[in-house]
Amino acid sequence: MKVIVGIGGMTNGGKTTLTNSLLKSLPNCCVIHQDDFFKPQDQIAVGEDGFKQWDVLESLDMEAMLSTVQAWARSPRKFARAHGVSVHPNASDTHILILEGFLLYSYKPLVDLYSLRYFLTVPYEECKRRRSTRSYMVPDPPGLFDGHVWPMYQKYRREMEADGVEVVYLDGMKSREELFHQVLEDIQNLLLNHS
Repeated sequence: MKVIVGIGGMTNGGKTTLTNSLLKSLPNCCVIHQDDFFKPQDQIAVGEDGFKQWDVLESLDMEAMLSTVQAWARSPRKFARAHGVSVHPNASDTHILILEGFLLYSYKPLVDLYSLRYFLTVPYEECKRRRSTRSYMVPDPPGLFDGHVWPMYQKYRREMEADGVEVVYLDGMKSREELFHQVLEDIQNLLLNHS
């Protein structure tokens, strides 16, 4: 059985932390991080807001991401080996792919591939606080969060909801353990119900 799990949501909502916990606990599990598909910095447009447009779908090579997902779907065993994931003999027919990113549900060709879709949220103030403590390869210029990051998050969330993309909302203020156990249980139940 092949399962694709989306761990999406806002910047600094806890997506990577949750993904890393799941990766350690699930058999034959691979991860694709949307952040690995950013276009080169010189290809990122400057918007009317004066900021480089990192938080828009056009900043990502989504066709390459889709191709990577399709490569996993064609041969999850081969994909796992190529990415240093050893296939567990006890669960050799089960393969799990986690897609982690902030705009997972905005690219239509990917939307229907998910078995489960999650969307992490935290309140504005907490998101801004977490973002201010992170260091990025390209540092945030002053005003980026309020002038670009937060408005783009709101725009894409509204579009996702208007498009009727069904997600399970996760409160990123809950403990890491609580979020992990909730999603792990959902995945385990999905696997049990299909065995």
